[in-house]
Amino acid sequence: MFPERLTNGYRAFLDRRFASERSRYEMLAQQGQRPEILVVGCVDSRVSPEVIFDAAPGELLVVRNVANIVPPYEPDSLTQHGTSAALEFGVQALRVKHIVVLGHALCGGIRAFADEQEPLSPGDFIGRWMSQIAPAAESLGPPPAEPENRTDYLRRLEFASVELSLRNLMTFPCVRILVERGKLQLHGAYFGVSSGKLLVRNPETGTFEPTGDTPLSPNTMIRCS
Repeated sequence: MFPERLTNGYRAFLDRRFASERSRYEMLAQQGQRPEILVVGCVDSRVSPEVIFDAAPGELLVVRNVANIVPPYEPDSLTQHGTSAALEFGVQALRVKHIVVLGHALCGGIRAFADEQEPLSPGDFIGRWMSQIAPAAESLGPPPAEPENRTDYLRRLEFASVELSLRNLMTFPCVRILVERGKLQLHGAYFGVSSGKLLVRNPETGTFEPTGDTPLSPNTMIRCS
């Protein structure tokens, strides 16, 4: 049986949002989508880009995978490229103007990698996928042996993984060329699940800083080398 929660949610959607935005949906159906922003986010159910950024239909092109990873450009690999295909579509077909890599606190994929957790299945799909962030972990040095320092290390690895994805984006020729021409901008961001605070990477300093009018403090400015 189809989940009752989804049936009830759909009915609420029809009565409220669809009813109030019907003309927008009709316009999108007739003219097609033209989002200017592509967000690479995590599959974590607590971190929905459309909710975090209060987006209307058609405003965001969202790509979600475990731990919001952008793989490097590898056209000759036999591996299927879901994220790379979405990037190609967003950049080449839709001509987005911004790509945002949205990391977040308490990421299960990051913890699975750092803790070297046992595979959940014989395929070990998560383990093999998360092995891509090894360069980010290496940039931080050995993980701390002390349990009290583990939380800070995981947080720094979450930031470093965003940095790695930004570097991997520049390995895609279509992305690099448009960035160099000033037609595409890359951004790193980080969402605090419990606090709701959004940190955005400052490209000049490499620090992740609070957005808006939130005052900066040493505790919320984190540099990732």
